[in-house]
Amino acid sequence: MSKAAEMAKVSVKGGFHIFWGLVASTIISAVGTILVARLLAPSEYGLYAIALVAPNLIQNFRDWGVNVAMIKYSAQYNSENQTAKVKSILVSGLFFETVLGLSLSVLSLLLSDFLATTAFQRPTITPLIQIASFSILTGAFLNSAQAAFTGIEKMQLNSITLIVQSTIKTILIPSLVILGLGTFGAVIGYTISFLIAGLTGLLLMWIMYKSLPKHTVAKLEISANIKTMFKYGLPLSIATILGGFLVQFYNFLLAIYATDVMIGNYTVATNFVVLVTFFATPVTIMMFPAFSKLDPEKDQQTLRRFFQFSVKYASLLVVPSAAIVMALSQPGVSTLFGVEYGAAPLFLSLLAITYLYSAFGNLSTVNLINGQGQTVFNMKLTLLTAAIGFPLGFILISQLGVLGLITTSLTAGIPSLILSLRWIKQNYNVTVDWISSAKILLSSAIAATITYALTSQLRFSSWITLIIGIVVFLPVFIVAILLTRALDRFDINNLREMLSTLGPLSGLINYLLNIVEKIMNILRL
Repeated sequence: MSKAAEMAKVSVKGGFHIFWGLVASTIISAVGTILVARLLAPSEYGLYAIALVAPNLIQNFRDWGVNVAMIKYSAQYNSENQTAKVKSILVSGLFFETVLGLSLSVLSLLLSDFLATTAFQRPTITPLIQIASFSILTGAFLNSAQAAFTGIEKMQLNSITLIVQSTIKTILIPSLVILGLGTFGAVIGYTISFLIAGLTGLLLMWIMYKSLPKHTVAKLEISANIKTMFKYGLPLSIATILGGFLVQFYNFLLAIYATDVMIGNYTVATNFVVLVTFFATPVTIMMFPAFSKLDPEKDQQTLRRFFQFSVKYASLLVVPSAAIVMALSQPGVSTLFGVEYGAAPLFLSLLAITYLYSAFGNLSTVNLINGQGQTVFNMKLTLLTAAIGFPLGFILISQLGVLGLITTSLTAGIPSLILSLRWIKQNYNVTVDWISSAKILLSSAIAATITYALTSQLRFSSWITLIIGIVVFLPVFIVAILLTRALDRFDINNLREMLSTLGPLSGLINYLLNIVEKIMNILRL
């Protein structure tokens, strides 16, 4: 295999481990959320949510991009077999996160009375904020460990911590509420879940640290490492904070200009579209350490091939997922949430459009730019998006409500995407395989159109219509990608090789790929 294909193989394995951890933890957390919402009175559940606002807001200032820098430099040094530097980076990052996490936890404790009395005008939640403040420190443990796992590409450990945290929270919070502790029990359970998950992450991180090859370890220059990571990560941190503020600005406008009914429909749509993020998030996470390993001067050909691999195979996964959600939004929403959310299917279909951008490289470009250390340029792209998003969001949301918000979200980032594609072309001679992307989009559109045309004529119950739609979409999409040659025998061999590391699951995947090859033979492709 080429180096690019070998890297893709490693990334696929890591992405799969993220996928099962993300799906499992999300399902477990959803069960816990439903239980807590049913056990607590609406007023108590509201206090629980409010008590977590301040610590969650304060912890946004805990990282300053150091976690991302841990991933970048540990992946880079690990690929260069510089074990001493890897160990030094992990220790330095953990030290920074712990010191700042402890400091911010103390700050949150000191501000708890002011926040409860003045900011939230609810003096009774002071002890709740104090308890939740400890999650800032324990969250630092958890995030540091997960950054280390991602950088060393031990994503199964990342998934273990996700599942531990969601499981403890789902078991502990309802149990404490049932025992009569009410909102206090909910906040205590939330904080303890982060503590146990954080300690689990530290334990796994220590085991991973000890398992690294023994080399002559240089003196751990913590201050120098933190300075390097801070310089790399600060622009990313600024971009993250600005992006988060932009989202809150949109939500603030939505609360003013949209009715409660429309906001409820929009919330349902955002909860449903998470099905696509199950596929998009693992791809995004695993690309970053992969791009961090490549030197654009020494590995120019590998960089080009891996970028095109990442765009094409991510699109083969994400684009049809978005297309099937768009085609089956009506029966999907009706099945899970009921027919009373009449506007949610439209909102869901529009929200899914953003995932079609993966065919244009939006999941890969940012990871390539950050992986090569160009975080300042990424910050400039975020500033551009914000400069467009703030005025555009105000105009469209004030006039169109939820539709204005969705339109802004879909369009504000397009100039930044175009500039990023142009920049990586000029600096690295890397670009998207536009023909493959067009074929994948066309194949998904064909499958979605046929599926929607059929299911919209059916008069069965929503869940039966949903099942029929899925059964129709999948074979039509497979035939379409074969007829358009978006997927050929070279890709089949690549996929078979890259997916061979998935253990027992690789046997099932190989069986499915054999079926695809038989279809190709029937179609004489």
